[in-house]
Formats: sequence, C-alpha cells, structure tokens
Amino acid sequence: MENHTDVSEFILMGLTNIPGWQGCFFFLFLLLYLTSMLGNLTILLITMVAPQLHTPMYFFLGNLSCLDICYSTVTVPKMLAGFLWEQQRISLVGCLSQLHFFHFLGSSEALLLAVMAYDRYVAICNPLRYTVIMSKKACIILAMTTWTTGFFHALMHTIMTSKLYFCGPNVVQHFFCDIKPLLKLACCSTTLNLNLRKAFSTCASHLTVVTLFYAGAILTYVPPSSGEILEQEMMVTLMYTVVTPVLNPLIYTLRNQEVKTAIKKAIGQTCLPLQI
Repeated sequence: MENHTDVSEFILMGLTNIPGWQGCFFFLFLLLYLTSMLGNLTILLITMVAPQLHTPMYFFLGNLSCLDICYSTVTVPKMLAGFLWEQQRISLVGCLSQLHFFHFLGSSEALLLAVMAYDRYVAICNPLRYTVIMSKKACIILAMTTWTTGFFHALMHTIMTSKLYFCGPNVVQHFFCDIKPLLKLACCSTTLNLNLRKAFSTCASHLTVVTLFYAGAILTYVPPSSGEILEQEMMVTLMYTVVTPVLNPLIYTLRNQEVKTAIKKAIGQTCLPLQI
C-alpha cells in the first residue's frame, strides 16, 4: 500500500490545557484506570478459577473484562502522560495502531454486549433448552465471532484512514488518535470515510452499561464534526473509554452473590496455607 503522506507524526492536544487542572485530572483518571484494572482483572481471574462460574454467562463476562482491560489501556496511559507533559507526540504508525485497537476492542465489546443480551434472552425465555442452545462450542464460536468481526471492522477503518493524505497541520484535537479528528486534518477528500461512519449501528440491552456505551458511540461518530462540539465529543468518549470499564465489574459481577461467594472462597483458600 503506497503511502502519500508528508506528516510523519502527530501532536495530541490532550483533554485540557487549563493551568492547574492537569494534576487533578491526572490523579482522578489514574484512580479510575487502576480501579478498572483491579475490578476487571479480579473478575477475569475468578471466572477462570472458580468451577461454579464456568457457565455461559460468566464466560462472556470474562471476555468483557478482558476487553475492558485492553480497551482502557489503549487510550488512558497516553492521556495520563498528556497531563504531565504539554505536548504528546505520536508517530503516524503509532497513531494508526491506536486507532485500530481502539475500534477493534470497542466494536468487539459492542457485539459482545449483544451476545450477552441473547444469552440472557435464551436463559429466561427458553430455560429447558438453554444448555443445548448455549453449549460450550456455541459460546466459543460466538466469542470468536465478536473478536474477529471487531478486528476486521477496525481494519477497514484503519486502511481507509491510512490512505488519507496528511500535509499539515498535525495537531490532533483529542487525547488519542480517532477517526473524526484525523479526518479534519486530511488534505484530500474524506467522503468514503464519512459514509462508512454513517453505517455505524447499535442495539440496546443491559440497561446502564449499554446505554453509556452505545449512546456515547452514537453521539461521537454519527453527528458531523464541528469545532463547537469538539469538547463535548471528548467528554462523551471518556464515558465509554474510562467510566464504562469501571462500572462493568460493579454492575455485572461484584454485586452478584455467586461472584462474591467465589471471591471469598478463593481468598480463603489462599489465606489458609499461610495460616498453617
């Protein structure tokens, strides 16, 4: 693929440039990031080691936690660094890689939420055939399909974005490399890229989490870009890149009695050898 770009790196403007706020935002989002990592890692490990949680619902929850861990890590560390340094430089390759993994993991999570809704639908509406319909093989196929579809969906956007011609300026008005801010910097037609974004569609389930995730994605990618709504788009993006991964463990599992019991049992088994 021939590259027709004069820009070899971009400068990320970050979340805010208000003096005195960078330190507060750094500690706030660092706390949210660490909370997300701890909560989702706990859920991932407990669903792997606890035999009573080896069911379709917790299998998908483990996948969700894995996605959330990776999803936050794609953007948050770079954003945290932006609070400490005025300018965050990122290479063209690094920018496209960040864009790809952001949309890969985000698309996979959107599809996984739909799969989880289907799992609950079968469990409630067809309980007698639930174990047959949601067999181990079916669960693995569904999970692989969500990850694979998300990867190729993101690959499509990455390839189309890599074909754009960037001749300057190279300042990205965002805290990470995303499609809309990059389209504004392109020195060529972006009609095809805009049409692909309009094809973005969602379905709703899981109440709070899905509302935050899908509504945030819709508000970010469906409306046309304009300078006046740029800061609003960044706030919306924060909701499903930082806040939602923190809420997922609380909403789906940490308030679930089966998970709390499994966690207590795992802690007890760990502490018992130490007492002996």
